[in-house]
Amino acid sequence: MLTYETLKTNRKEFLSATGLRVEEFEQLLPAFDATYQAKYKADKTVAGKPRKRQAGGGPKGKLQRIEDKLLFILVYQKTYPLQTMQGLHFELSQSQTNDWIHRLMPVLQVALADMGMKPEREASALAESVTAQEQAADWLLDGSERRRQRPQDKQKQREHYSGKKKAHTDKNLLMVNGQSHQVLYLSRTEPGKTHDKKMADQEAITYLRGTTLSKDTGFQGYEPWGVATSQPKKA
Repeated sequence: MLTYETLKTNRKEFLSATGLRVEEFEQLLPAFDATYQAKYKADKTVAGKPRKRQAGGGPKGKLQRIEDKLLFILVYQKTYPLQTMQGLHFELSQSQTNDWIHRLMPVLQVALADMGMKPEREASALAESVTAQEQAADWLLDGSERRRQRPQDKQKQREHYSGKKKAHTDKNLLMVNGQSHQVLYLSRTEPGKTHDKKMADQEAITYLRGTTLSKDTGFQGYEPWGVATSQPKKA
């Protein structure tokens, strides 16, 4: 079974599995624990009903420790496996895996929001967001594609087929602070065929005046007002 205690000794594998370094995981853990305890009271069941026996009674589950709960949901978020495969890593059935995903995902979202780590989702609000204003305006913009199941509808197949990835994909734009490496903005999800610049134009992202923006050739011609852009040239 995959556990925090066994995985944290191999930092490279820990980073690959969770997307976080051990130190970052431990910084997130207290907020995650506090949110979990607030949402799921010790004197109540998961359904919110009063317990008939003390907390901890009855059969012991696989995800007893809060560290393993956080590891479980981070691994799922980072690797996005089939629920059956996720369950094999943690010795859970598919139905148990599904229950834990739906139980822990809201906890993770609230914990990240409390720490100010959730990216802005509204392009028009990016410049006014606290996270953006507290950090240096040295930003990097890029498109990120991830594979998805092949749609059955032929029109959707054409929309989601990415010639670059040679697969059916979904795409998002990511804005990252070049100094802190924190994700500042995550766009709406679009079909993988959508061009990066077209997405940026549609999103109408707002920038702080004096922002420096690094972008690749997928954003050729994207020149927001008041922003100093840089783009590598092909050899």
